[in-house]
Amino acid sequence: MKCPFCQHADTQVLDTRVSEEGDVIRRRRRCGKCDKRFTTFERIELVMPTVVKKDGSRTEYVAAKLRGSLMLALRKRPVAAASADAAILAIEEKLLTSGKREIDSGYIGELVMQELKRLDKIAYIRFASVYKNFEDLAEFQDAIAEVGNERKP
Repeated sequence: MKCPFCQHADTQVLDTRVSEEGDVIRRRRRCGKCDKRFTTFERIELVMPTVVKKDGSRTEYVAAKLRGSLMLALRKRPVAAASADAAILAIEEKLLTSGKREIDSGYIGELVMQELKRLDKIAYIRFASVYKNFEDLAEFQDAIAEVGNERKP
């Protein structure tokens, strides 16, 4: 670690402490050249993968888009906000733990559909109708039958 005062590369760690939450490490350092002290902080940096759209273009992941899509499907449905937030966190965790630098937008859509199917069948049908671009009544009937068949043993 370079000294912020004299730019010397030789610094010594005097003290290391972990935050109460356990997500930050604080280090007290001393420069070997100018003898000045300074503090550094070490945090985990999680980077969401880049989203590859259907047309092949790439864009950064935007959490607001995921939340907006999910909330639109759940609009006027009896699903608690905490459940919707938990679904969003579950999707984002799957994206982070995938270990991939790029994720196909279709994969994100499938994750959303899985969570909606678990939360609310009507919201699932709403989302699927737009996501899968239903063009006739038969496609709706197939989606409804798929959700309806899950209840039967």
